[in-house]
Amino acid sequence: MSAELSKNILATLAYYDVMDYPMTSFEIWKYLTKVQSSKFKVQSEEEKHTLCDIIKELENENLKKKIEEYRGFFFLEGRKNLVEQRIRRNKIAESKYKILLRVAKVLRFVPYVRMVAVTGRMAMKNAEEKSDLDMLLVLEQGKIFTGRILVTLVVHLMGVRRYREKIANRICLNYFITTSSLEIRLKDIFSASEYYFMLPLFGLETFKDFQEQNSWIGEYKVNYKKDGAANLKMLTDIWPARFLRSLGEKILRPGFIEKSLGAWQMKRINKNPKTHQAGSMVSASNEALIFLPSPQGPKIFDKFQERLSSLV
Repeated sequence: MSAELSKNILATLAYYDVMDYPMTSFEIWKYLTKVQSSKFKVQSEEEKHTLCDIIKELENENLKKKIEEYRGFFFLEGRKNLVEQRIRRNKIAESKYKILLRVAKVLRFVPYVRMVAVTGRMAMKNAEEKSDLDMLLVLEQGKIFTGRILVTLVVHLMGVRRYREKIANRICLNYFITTSSLEIRLKDIFSASEYYFMLPLFGLETFKDFQEQNSWIGEYKVNYKKDGAANLKMLTDIWPARFLRSLGEKILRPGFIEKSLGAWQMKRINKNPKTHQAGSMVSASNEALIFLPSPQGPKIFDKFQERLSSLV
């Protein structure tokens, strides 16, 4: 077990090293990664590892030749500078959460909004001063185009929508799915990390459904566990929000509204050059509106393979 677990720990530290993210022993345990690429066959035991297993294995002499520890954080050899950087980025992220919570408090009043969640580096609390704020929105089935327009309008009127050169501290609305399409389509090591770190701000019941639909994350994260408890930043669904959402949904119920808004948005999406550029990941349908013209997943995975290759 020791040799196999050491490989998984090394793979975990190597993957998050690409994102300049040193880890505590608890984080190594929680996000313990196994690799399933054709080049690296790091397989995990059938049983889940305990935190004690991780702490014990971190003392393995062979493993200690390739990793270091400082102030409770573990990282690849020679990357001690990442610790102070992570502490600094954590403080930056916490200050940015004030913006995210302010937006989420308003979005829970918007018709068809069922979940608001933080993704990307903000979910990891690994943000820079110039970072934008990635959000994933779950909207009611059959109303994705209406819901997207309403969300975009509200965020824009609040003065925090990312567009053109306005990036820092702006909300990036690039991922919309519906209550009937909670399962992430692209299942890889990047997505597993992205949606395991994801932090919901509103819509606990929908988040539970999301976790259930994405249990495949456990294929990459050895100790993946569905968490049904609300986090400290989770907003409650207060009755004024439920009332205004319900009222708005009654007013916007006619089918021609969704149909018209859908036709208009699809036309704009198809005309956008970024939709068709090489390597872009843009998906537009009644179930998902995903706008990733320069997806980071492939780049991160290539760098991860390079790091792991030099270590194994």
